Amino acid sequence: MIRHLVLFKLNEGVSHDDERVRAGVRAFQELGGQVPEIESWEFARNVSGRDNAYDYAINASVADPEALRRYADHPAHVAGVALWREFATWVIADYPF
Repeated sequence: MIRHLVLFKLNEGVSHDDERVRAGVRAFQELGGQVPEIESWEFARNVSGRDNAYDYAINASVADPEALRRYADHPAHVAGVALWREFATWVIADYPF
């Protein structure tokens, strides 16, 4: 199994109430049910108020590196990423577990 972690940071001046953010949140809330390769899916807003905290997180798992590639290439994922590029930056970690 491969764990797929993503932490999103909203760009300076972008709020959680921004309609672009709302659209991106909806896209990633729905993504877990749209991509067959996803074994587990969590997407949520961070509740920590710490200065170094990111704003949103994905914690997902897929079967293997090939499933991770298919997930990354899935049209619903590609569309969601395109939304988030407009207002956020992120870091990713993928590792076997």
